[in-house]
Amino acid sequence: MFLWLSMSEYHIPSSALTYEEEIKKSTFIVHLAHTPTLVDAKHFIQQINRQYPDARHNCWAHVAGPPKGSHVYGFSDDGEPNGTAGKPMLNVLTGSGLGEVTAVITRYFGGIKLGTGGLVRAYGGTLNNALAQLPTVLKIPTVQVSGESDYSFQGLIEKCLLTNYSALCLDKQFGSTIIWSIEIDSRVAASACAEIFDLTHGTVEFKIKQ
Repeated sequence: MFLWLSMSEYHIPSSALTYEEEIKKSTFIVHLAHTPTLVDAKHFIQQINRQYPDARHNCWAHVAGPPKGSHVYGFSDDGEPNGTAGKPMLNVLTGSGLGEVTAVITRYFGGIKLGTGGLVRAYGGTLNNALAQLPTVLKIPTVQVSGESDYSFQGLIEKCLLTNYSALCLDKQFGSTIIWSIEIDSRVAASACAEIFDLTHGTVEFKIKQ
């Protein structure tokens, strides 16, 4: 499973995955995808519904954003008894520490009833087994930092941002002064702003955009 890291970094799916398992003659097909937003999650669920129109159930759950953000949680039992599919799936996703992920489990009934407890174990268990095979990548959220400086500080600021903080994007607008807009690792943004302030003897103040 996936370990919790700091609040600002988390794992996300690096590619989609389909996993299939048969339980008492019922077929459970797990679909996992990277869904950064609620809109992406909705589109993925609709895509699976179109792909399996004859399926009895297409149950789903998502964490469509950073983990531990309940506003990006969602789930549906899609006709299964209340609490036997979507919620167990969401519990597995939130317990994994993954973010930006949606799971849809397609079920084809095989004629043997599993009961409520059996369904909870089947939906949660198959998703857990699928997650064990899911390729992931670490995501480090970034923030935008902006500021204004004289030309005399350009080299000093660039060296600080690029060498010490590995700025991902450094945009400059040249006029009577330099207007800076920088994309930087959110974990070090405050330190970068403080260091630039110190290096310029308190004359240049960069701020994190809210």
